[in-house]
Amino acid sequence: MTRTSPFGHPFLLGFDEIEQALDRVSKAANDGYPPYNIERLPRTESEPERLRITLAVAGFTREQLDVMLEESQLVVRGRQVDERERHFLHRGIAARQFQRTFLLADGMEVLGADLANGLLSIDLVRPEPDRIVRKIDIGARG
Repeated sequence: MTRTSPFGHPFLLGFDEIEQALDRVSKAANDGYPPYNIERLPRTESEPERLRITLAVAGFTREQLDVMLEESQLVVRGRQVDERERHFLHRGIAARQFQRTFLLADGMEVLGADLANGLLSIDLVRPEPDRIVRKIDIGARG
């Protein structure tokens, strides 16, 4: 049985990468840790309209977090080491690792990241694209 793709239509040329990206996103969507928000921040006098991704990373220090831009993906990794010298009577907060990946559209730029009160905030902006209008000359054959 073959899978029918909405991108298999003959008028949709060159959209193979989008289909692959959607497959990657759907596979990664099942992992719920760490929880996150994505919000749109309005344009101000000093900053353009931007997106902010906020991840709940309580218990992680700056040194235990990595924010990387890998091609068109924003990858956030957290690594905690289990402290063997501590003796817990109850352990409800586990030392764990995570990787959360966000697929970015072409042209998206990462402005920066900030860690405060257990929340890692990453600001993104998409610069306004230059509107290009170009006349295509029609040649004559034969």
